[in-house]
Amino acid sequence: MEKVPMTAAGFAEIEAEVKRLKSVERPAIIQAIAEARAHGDLSENAEYHAAKERQSWIEGQILDLDDKVSRAQVIDVSKLEGDTVKFGATVTMVDEESDEEKTWQIVGDLEADVAKGKISISSPIARALINKEVGDSVEVAAPGGARTYEVLKVVYK
Repeated sequence: MEKVPMTAAGFAEIEAEVKRLKSVERPAIIQAIAEARAHGDLSENAEYHAAKERQSWIEGQILDLDDKVSRAQVIDVSKLEGDTVKFGATVTMVDEESDEEKTWQIVGDLEADVAKGKISISSPIARALINKEVGDSVEVAAPGGARTYEVLKVVYK
């Protein structure tokens, strides 16, 4: 069974989503199915079929997230330190061509969200950054061509 690395914050978010699905969404869809059943003939009841489809999706989500929670390898980033980039690090780097600074936190695949500055450990940027130190140059193969970055800062928070 393959472990799924994630930060403590990411683990808490997934647990909260499972709890919401089980305690809010599941009872609501059961109620919707009961109401649709009350409308009569189920073979031509679009509300019933839509509710059953939604129920199937919710149950699938619960099973998937429960599996990931059970395989989670929670890493407490606050206990890590140093200048070497590892899982959970928040890395500030500068594009050596454009001088544009970017800051990314390296997180598990499930918690990655580029809009929030979180990139997956399996992304090309994160893979290139792992084991690099402050001052190192990193070449990243990007869809628009190779980019070179210099690591400015590594923080664990």
